[in-house]
Amino acid sequence: MTPWTTSCDVLAEPEATDRFKDLSNSLGYHFEDESLLALALTHRSYCAENGNVDSNERLEFLGDAVLGLAMTDTLFVARPEQSEGDLAKARAEVVSTPSLARTARELGLGPVLLLGRGEELSGGRDKESILADAMEAVIAAVYLDAGWQRARELVNTHLADHALDAQTAPGQHDYKTRLQERAAELGVCAPSYDMESSGPDHDRTYISTVTAGNAVGTGRGSSKKQAQQQAAQEALVLLQEKDVANTAVSGQGERRAATVPSGGNQ
Repeated sequence: MTPWTTSCDVLAEPEATDRFKDLSNSLGYHFEDESLLALALTHRSYCAENGNVDSNERLEFLGDAVLGLAMTDTLFVARPEQSEGDLAKARAEVVSTPSLARTARELGLGPVLLLGRGEELSGGRDKESILADAMEAVIAAVYLDAGWQRARELVNTHLADHALDAQTAPGQHDYKTRLQERAAELGVCAPSYDMESSGPDHDRTYISTVTAGNAVGTGRGSSKKQAQQQAAQEALVLLQEKDVANTAVSGQGERRAATVPSGGNQ
């Protein structure tokens, strides 16, 4: 018997089942105990209006600890050359409210939150604090449903990219941003991304294709971000090569024009 109370009415609603399924697909994880997911999405404002129902606050507390350990482990292994201070800064960036809220938006947590009427009317579905707390609660729900390893995989899939980016100079490995800036400098169309995926939910592979002007890049990875960054990196290289080639051709044309004597001097 679970030590929490979840709204049976919510779990029984067909629309809620579909919403939870969509979120599970985004997470890449399907719950054995769906009441854990419902609990993770239950804000205290909903509890105040629906009687004997628990909120996600205790899960948030647990998820904060699971997230912190997962990110510490990832950074410690991935960046053995970094000092304790640099590792701490990178971890703080990832577990911050803005970072967690951004990930929650990308996964689509906002539309499936269980909120009270007041929070609903005041835009609670897009409040950073509510989204960040729900993200931590979801991490805890996966931990309780499947254990440490699965929770760690979830964190690495959806949050590790932010951590590893925070380990480097700003924008150094953010190829999406660099590609967008380079396209603007060259006056070509802004990058446009297409995404495909294959494989089972627990081991999904994402393939991204980006087009920027005449440059097309393709990337593959275990997360959408990873695939898009790889595609952007490839397109960026192609754009730079084309720019160098165009500059060389232009330079040769200018040199030819300069060496051809004008009719008046012959």
